[in-house]
Amino acid sequence: MSVSFSMLGLGTEIINALVEQGYEQPTPIQAAAIPKALAGHDLIAAAQTGTGKTAAFMLPSLERLKRYANPSASPAMHPVRMLVLTPTRELASQINTNTQNYIKHLPLRHTVLFGGVNMDKQTESLRAGCEIVVATVGRLLDHVKQKNIQLNKVEIVVLDEADRMLDMGFIDDIRTIMRMLPKTRQTLLFSATFSPEIRKLAQDFMQQPEKIEVAAQNATNANVEQHIIAVDAHRKRELLERLIKYLRMPQVIVFCKTKQSAEMVTRDLMSRELSVSAIHGDKTQQARLETLAKFKEGSLRVLVATDVAARGLDIAELPFVINYEMPTQAEDYVHRIGRTGRAGANGVAISLMQADEEKMYHAINALTGNHLPVSRIEGFEPHWQIGERQAAHTAMNEQENKQESKRVARVRRQNQISPNKPYQPANVTINHDSVLQNNRRRGRERRTCALFQANFGVHF
Repeated sequence: MSVSFSMLGLGTEIINALVEQGYEQPTPIQAAAIPKALAGHDLIAAAQTGTGKTAAFMLPSLERLKRYANPSASPAMHPVRMLVLTPTRELASQINTNTQNYIKHLPLRHTVLFGGVNMDKQTESLRAGCEIVVATVGRLLDHVKQKNIQLNKVEIVVLDEADRMLDMGFIDDIRTIMRMLPKTRQTLLFSATFSPEIRKLAQDFMQQPEKIEVAAQNATNANVEQHIIAVDAHRKRELLERLIKYLRMPQVIVFCKTKQSAEMVTRDLMSRELSVSAIHGDKTQQARLETLAKFKEGSLRVLVATDVAARGLDIAELPFVINYEMPTQAEDYVHRIGRTGRAGANGVAISLMQADEEKMYHAINALTGNHLPVSRIEGFEPHWQIGERQAAHTAMNEQENKQESKRVARVRRQNQISPNKPYQPANVTINHDSVLQNNRRRGRERRTCALFQANFGVHF
């Protein structure tokens, strides 16, 4: 029996907003989390990225807050009742946009706080009163210091992508914020991955939380087709262009490790006449928002990003993600490729692996429980891997030679043959045609890599 949103206990105002947005059925994390959150339980929930975590915590929270909805113009009638903390500006902006869609039929106010922009408009929104505040940690503390926001009436606090916030070093700031909140509150912790640090955070700030896990920890989305391509570092940019053009990628996010690398790749693709732009920490927030808007509307084909954008980017039906460089942490691989294959759609994730990135490849396999095969593209065969194969082949030959030497010595002893007499094996024939045929298969008749088949990875 399929579950509907109305069966989860949500009111008509929210249901109507969901219908207008095209929502049909709740995702597994939504179906599991919404009833428990509506009942007032603290939640610690894990789900794959792209499975609808925002709605899973926002919808039940809005249902609980709707008793405060009112059209009054008085700021005193709109104190902060809900606080959502996020690691990045992009994720904060996305949650705020979704909130706007969900409260179309409820007179609740909301605002978003993040750095990189002037604080004046944010301050104006806070002083006008708003029940829902979505914020990055640093900018929230800026407003607290300037006494622009009061948190003494917060009833619901959400830590979204809490693992990422800890990775970014925000643990002390999070603790500072949590101490400002009323002790009697509902705390919802949502993340794509869990760690001992996350569990410790939950233990410190939550009251007997319900645990929800709808997918294996750190699992990758089954809808995302994953490929690892071994390539020499100096040929990555050429292969990147080949993949984008040959596979006729309508849109793709290309992930890099550093801002410098992102700029380099952007300039190179631009010189190859591709519509491309970059987002990273050195870009102003306004520039980042403008770039994302172009990408979402389809006027930009390639978005080059650092991991600042790995979480929080929600691009409808994005078909491709390319890891130009493997991430610094294995967990970030899960979030990068989670930008495609969202909301049940199919996607393709391609990672270009150079010699010194093999350790991260093994770390990703260990984290996700996958055993991703390593592919090579004809004409881009990596010298470092060829060298490894040759070394392995040589080692194998040496081992076989040792075994053969032992066998020959054993035969000599059994047949009482003098060690000085040359040994001739009996009844050995060599099929030259068979050897040539094998050589042809290994050489000129190599199978074409699947990535270069027509319409590979394109789902109609």
